[in-house]
Amino acid sequence: MSKYITIKDMPLEERPREKLVKYGSEKLSNAELLALILRTGFQNKTALDLANNLLIACEGINCLAEYSVEELQGIKGIGVAKATQLKAVAELSKRLVNSKVNLIKVTSPHDVADILIPKLGYSHQEKFLVVVLDTKNQIIGLKEISKGSLNSSIVHPREVFRYAIKKSSASIILAHNHPSGDLTPSLEDINLSKRLCEVGKIVGIDVLDHLIIGKNEYTSLKSKKLF
Repeated sequence: MSKYITIKDMPLEERPREKLVKYGSEKLSNAELLALILRTGFQNKTALDLANNLLIACEGINCLAEYSVEELQGIKGIGVAKATQLKAVAELSKRLVNSKVNLIKVTSPHDVADILIPKLGYSHQEKFLVVVLDTKNQIIGLKEISKGSLNSSIVHPREVFRYAIKKSSASIILAHNHPSGDLTPSLEDINLSKRLCEVGKIVGIDVLDHLIIGKNEYTSLKSKKLF
């Protein structure tokens, strides 16, 4: 039977738990934090080895959240227990971020991009979100409106403004990702922005911007004066 190496089998000075207690969680690497969640390794691999392999397979911490339980189980050493633990932590992290979004004041497209890059930038599917703001330009909510294939995303004005009206918002910011990595606005992106802007004028809710989100960057259609 294969021996599963635990963190306790590691030298004391290399154990993530002891390092966290002594120096604080912010001093630990992504791999060390993951090792604390995984707890055990696989065969002759430590939990830290397994965490590093996991990050390599998932191409970093951000992509990890996009993997399904089944996809995680496809990585050697990750069974259903570890896969579900990882998904639970990813979901809690997402909810924590969402809880802190409300009442952030938006002064530039960058403020919104900082929030949305972790949510959209690493997704392999195209997703369209709406960010709703109050009269002080504070974020009071955000919602995923549609999820499409790698090259299309169906967005209906009714769904966008239904949420905005429900939240009594004064204005909204549109956002979607380009999984291809090319952040050049398409003709479809521009036409959609113009269409939603016109609907916004009718219902009294300003469309402030439309952001295209990438892994570590974004494009603002309003800054480019495309609508």
